[in-house]
Amino acid sequence: MARGRNNEWREPLWLLTGIGIANFGGWVYLIALNLIVLDMTGSPLAVAGLYIVKPVATLLTNFWAGSVIDRVGQRNLMIALDVFRALLIACLPFATSLWLIYGFVLVIHMASSMFEPASMTYITKLIPKHKRQRFNAFRSLIDSGAFLIGPAVAGVLFMMGTPVTAIYVNAAALLGSAVILGFMPKLENQGALTESSERMSWKMIREDLYGVLSFSRKSASVMLIFFLFSCSMMVMTSAIDSQEATFAKTVLGLTDSDYGFLVSVAGAGIIVGAIVNAVFTKKLNTTTLIGGGAVMVSLGYIVYALSGSFAVAAIGFFLLAFALAFANTGFHTFTQNNIPVDVMGRTVSVYSLLEALLIIIMTAIIGISAEWLSVQPVVIASTAVMFAISAVLWGISYKHSPEQSAALTPAQNS
Repeated sequence: MARGRNNEWREPLWLLTGIGIANFGGWVYLIALNLIVLDMTGSPLAVAGLYIVKPVATLLTNFWAGSVIDRVGQRNLMIALDVFRALLIACLPFATSLWLIYGFVLVIHMASSMFEPASMTYITKLIPKHKRQRFNAFRSLIDSGAFLIGPAVAGVLFMMGTPVTAIYVNAAALLGSAVILGFMPKLENQGALTESSERMSWKMIREDLYGVLSFSRKSASVMLIFFLFSCSMMVMTSAIDSQEATFAKTVLGLTDSDYGFLVSVAGAGIIVGAIVNAVFTKKLNTTTLIGGGAVMVSLGYIVYALSGSFAVAAIGFFLLAFALAFANTGFHTFTQNNIPVDVMGRTVSVYSLLEALLIIIMTAIIGISAEWLSVQPVVIASTAVMFAISAVLWGISYKHSPEQSAALTPAQNS
């Protein structure tokens, strides 16, 4: 019995290992690239430009990426994207201008925008429904570990060498992830292989967009929950986080070292929350995770926004970071259980496109408002909006029981 259970988890554990290696490398790459651009230009604005590139890449990619993802073998696509990103990242140290770096980063993020929905589709096919929540809890734990270990390793690498060394470490991590994915099974059926032979065209993309709209109308409650979570946990957090350093320095009066310690408190909250989530995930339903987790994250942001001292801000940071693992586990499980796998790539890609557009808009609104008014009132108002969205999300999620959803057929659920 024990051996059978271990065999059942062998492939999921290998997949988690590949995801963990790639995420670890991603944190090393992010910090190293920031330092490279800052050393090259001496401009904080140039560094901020790196963060604008990501949503722009999503806007350029996701209106067509889902059409590719749902028509090819997701495992082979993920391997190709890992290798492609590794090669581009390895070329970054040879970029001699800021705009060339931006160009490389844009294409890297375009590949990453394809990888996320492709991996979501593959995971849904690989993991049976009754194991998905536990798998996602372990994934949150691994993501949390990467969040803590990645920057620490980057710091060691900077002491031993240069940020360029850290860039090569990330390229090697992506190649390692590709090797691990090579041992994973191919899961596409013959129908998918036949459909993948269709030539890519604007007509196909247009038909796929109409298909996503049709599915959204038929499964309005599912997609409303998906959209509300995206607005609360992706759009609002990204926009509020854009003012984080300014808030810490101007409102709380923190030094650079104090701010670094505050970020460490958030890291501790993430790892503690991920461990608790992994241990107790079987006792929590998806509704509690996705709705309750989002509300808890919002409350943490509110405590942080209302704080006037380091101690209160640290409590808010710990609370919001602690709740992230629960919210993300609920969201991933909900998505896998309620969006049919044959349209998952297209659906997640299209909604990610809308999410990226909203991130750009909200970040601009909050940034301009903070410039005209002052930072704290703007952050407080933003966290209040985030809490309201999260509260609506929790209420609607109770009316729609993910475990009893009819959005998938029994075959797809298994």
